[in-house]
Amino acid sequence: MSLAFIAERRNIFGKNASRRIRREGKIPAILYGEGIENVPLVLNKKDLFAIMKTETRENTIFKIQYDSESQNVMIKEIQKNPATDELFHVDLVQILMDRAIRVSIPLQLTGEAVGVKTEGGFVDFVTRQMDIECLPVNIPEYIPVDISGLHLHQSLKVGDLAPPEGVKFLIEPGTVIVLIQVPHAEEVEVKPAEEAVAEEVKEPEVIKKERAEKEEEEK
Repeated sequence: MSLAFIAERRNIFGKNASRRIRREGKIPAILYGEGIENVPLVLNKKDLFAIMKTETRENTIFKIQYDSESQNVMIKEIQKNPATDELFHVDLVQILMDRAIRVSIPLQLTGEAVGVKTEGGFVDFVTRQMDIECLPVNIPEYIPVDISGLHLHQSLKVGDLAPPEGVKFLIEPGTVIVLIQVPHAEEVEVKPAEEAVAEEVKEPEVIKKERAEKEEEEK
C-alpha cells in the first residue's frame, strides 16, 4: 500500500507554539536527508496513526508533500510523554529508493517445537529483533523462524536462517534466536526436620552458657 500525506512547513517554534500545534491535532516534525537542509514540518496526528497501524509500522515508507516538494520518507524516531504516552515530536528521514538502508525487523516464530509438544520443554525466545540491510522496496514485514524441528536443549541461531532475497543480515551468525528449555524446578521450602537440625546446632551453645552460669553461682 502506498501512503502519501500533506505536511506543512513549520514557521513558528518554541514550547508554546508546539503545545498549540498539538492542541490542533497535529505533531511537530523535522525531516533529515542527504543533500537537503533539515526541514521543520507539521504533520496531522491521524496520518501518523495511519502509518503506525500498517504491518511495517516505523519501517513504512511513505510520501510527504510540502510546499512544492515531495519526498519518500520513513519514521526515524517518535518522542512521547512517558507519563501520558502523548506524541510530542517526530523525526523523519529521507529515503532514496535506489540506495540500501539499514532497519530493524522483528523475528516471528512459526510452527510448534517437538521439544515443547512431546518433551515437556518451553520456548525461550531470546532475540526478537534483527538489523538488516536492503533496498527500500525489499524491506520485509518480519523474518520467519521455523522452530518445529527443535528438540529439548536445542537452539536455532542466526546462521541457521536463509535471508530473504535482496536482504543482508547485520548480526553475528552465532547469535541465538530461540532455544528449547527445561522448566526450572520450584524452590523447596525449609522442612520442619531441617529446622529441628538447626535448633540442635544451637542447643550445645545454650547448654554451655547455662553450665558456666551454674559454676559461677557455686563459686
